[in-house]
Parts: sequence; structure tokens; C-alpha cells
Amino acid sequence: MKIATFTHRGRTRSGLVEGGVVRPLPDGAGPLGVPRDVRTGVPIPLADVRLLAPLQPPTIRDFVAFEEHVEGVSKSVDGRSGVPDAWYDAPAFYFTNPYAVIGPHDDVPMPPGCHAFDFELEVAAVIGTPGRDLTPSRARRHIAGYLIMNDWSARDLQSREMQVNLGPAKGKDTATTLGPWLVTADELEPYRDADGFLNLGLTVSVNGTEIGRDLLSNMGWPFEELVAYASRGTWVRPGDVLGSGTCGNGGCLAELWGLRGEQSPPPLKPGDVVEIAVEGIGSVRNTVVAGADPVPIPRARPRPRRRPAQ
Repeated sequence: MKIATFTHRGRTRSGLVEGGVVRPLPDGAGPLGVPRDVRTGVPIPLADVRLLAPLQPPTIRDFVAFEEHVEGVSKSVDGRSGVPDAWYDAPAFYFTNPYAVIGPHDDVPMPPGCHAFDFELEVAAVIGTPGRDLTPSRARRHIAGYLIMNDWSARDLQSREMQVNLGPAKGKDTATTLGPWLVTADELEPYRDADGFLNLGLTVSVNGTEIGRDLLSNMGWPFEELVAYASRGTWVRPGDVLGSGTCGNGGCLAELWGLRGEQSPPPLKPGDVVEIAVEGIGSVRNTVVAGADPVPIPRARPRPRRRPAQ
């Protein structure tokens, strides 16, 4: 099933996408745990609705599971070339901002103070049932489905703040596209290869010009192993989103900047249209618009380092 969240005539609802229509689910039903025999309402043409992000996740973990992406982007962001040995040890991730989630066709504001804005082509898994300390084989049963994720990135802000050995933080804080709908896990099983990876074609274009093309099966770990690692010593819960990280071969601009030694293609600017398509899932299309000016924050002031009296 493809399960969308949408607004139509002032109402926000979830529904099943079939062809060019969406069939509304009963009031109060969300995108997770929809039974196969659910009764749906009168179909509405997709052209008549506004698609929203399929869900508002409680947490978003974003992994870095593509070796080729690490090779290219490292030099652009932190000035170092190559893949660190630690990358091969375990699927690293960071937590990003769930309040920054936007829909598949929403405008994307430029982050305040950013002059090197970038897209990131990813696929994400969504947790359907809670679990902890999962094995990869058990973890597969906890994945409700998949969707497209665009982890928009302010590369100049990211590069500066990560010199403190924390982050990324504000470099990734303005927007994350999720959509266009949640595709249930069973729908993508025909794409699974002999090694357990989902062999989906991925493309991204800017203003109609293709920038990147890759296969999801080039991940270093399949999603089940990402979920198992995320659940180590803690819980994954329904609605949690786990991003694959950016694919290689032009999955973001910064990868190409690192490989070419120059900002070519140029950073995104207001008016640019970024479209991502993923085989078996669909496509999302966002327009970059002007954002807010940064609120000034002063530099740290030297302090005397006094101590309380004993």
C-alpha cells in the first residue's frame, strides 16, 4: 500500500493512493498499522489534494551508509579526503530535527546566514512496532515502510560548526522533506536482491537537469542492520524515521564539490527546483525560497574562570 497524508477542502486526512486518486481512510486513522481490508471513502483525484509529509516523526536518525558519498563529501565539508576506518566498523548516525519536517511539494526556505545550500538524496525506513536490542532478522519485522527523504544542508554552516567536533546542528536544522507517501514494506520486497538490499533506482535533478543517479543497493548496510544498530541498548518506536544517508554519484552537491575542487554545480539559490525520484516509491519536488535573516548572536566573551570559595 501507498499511504498518504493530505489536506482537501480544509480537512487533513490519511488515505490510500491508487493510480491517480487517494481513497480516504476513516477519520482518525494514521499512516501506520493500516489493515489490508480497511474500508475507504470516496476517491479524490490526487491533483485536487495537497500532499503533506506522511507522518510527523518523534525522532529522525540519519545514517551515512554510502561509502561513495563519504569519499566525496569529506573533503568538501571537513577538508579531509577518503573514508575513515571507523566508518566500516558500524553504521554511524546523528539525530536531526523532527520539527523541521516538510511535505513533498512544500517550499524550502534558505537557512539563515547560509551561502552554500545543498540537497541530499536519501530513502528512509519508518518503524511500525516498538523494539530494542533487535537482531537484523527481527528488525525487518519492525519496519512499516519506506519513503523519500531529502536532508537539506547548509554546507558552510555545517563545515564551520563541525570544527567544534559536534554536530551537524544548524547546518541541518531548517528542513527535511519526507514523502510523497509511505510505501509499505511488502510493496518493495520484489526489489530485494540476493544480498538482502533493496535495489531501487535513485535520481535527483535541479531545474530539470539531472545531477545524480545511483542505486539504493549500494548502501554499506541494509536497512534491517541500521534498525538493529539503532535499537542497541535503547528503543525504536512507531513513527521513528531512519534515513539511509545520501547516496553516491551526485546524491548531493557537496560530494561533487569535493571531487572537483570547486562549487560546480553551484549552491542552491531561491527559485531553484529540486526533484528526487525513487523507483517503487515515487517523487518529491521542492522549490527553494528566500529565508529569514539570521538573528545576531555575539561571539563568546572571555571569562575570568573564577571558582566558588571552598
